[in-house]
Amino acid sequence: MENLILHPACAPGAIHAITASIEPTDTGCRAVFEAHGAIDGITIPPLTEAGRFDDLWKTTCFEIFWQTGEGGDGAPYREFNLSPSSRWACYDFDAFRLNSRDGSAEVEISVAVGGGVLKLVADIVSDLPLPANIALNAIIEEDGVNRYWALAFPDGKPEFHSQANRKLRVEAR
Repeated sequence: MENLILHPACAPGAIHAITASIEPTDTGCRAVFEAHGAIDGITIPPLTEAGRFDDLWKTTCFEIFWQTGEGGDGAPYREFNLSPSSRWACYDFDAFRLNSRDGSAEVEISVAVGGGVLKLVADIVSDLPLPANIALNAIIEEDGVNRYWALAFPDGKPEFHSQANRKLRVEAR
């Protein structure tokens, strides 16, 4: 599991640690996110019918950015938004925030809450070439305020689309 860090502009809140892991599979990948802390102090979207849905990042959700090869801010990448509600989204970009469109994926999400942990497991079926540079991120809403977590951040405001966030390298299945 990788440790995510809270963006320096965000005040500490109910969550004191977030860990995440990702592993490629023959059909895509499997990601696991765990938020540790006072779970009853955060907003968790209620479980609903699974499926693709936009604007999940406006409240508590987890994200994956998958960029093939050596990449850079000028290279294509795929973004996944994964909500504890069981909803998800997948977007393809040609370069840094350029030409957003729905990406091809099927996602199954399972969620468990207990013992001070919110755990989300996502099994993703999608064409995800390797090697890849990957970002694992979290948005945690608490009292109407979002707190941003990632493997790393660029200077300035939280920007999950930045190459600076893609600190995890995956070489092969």
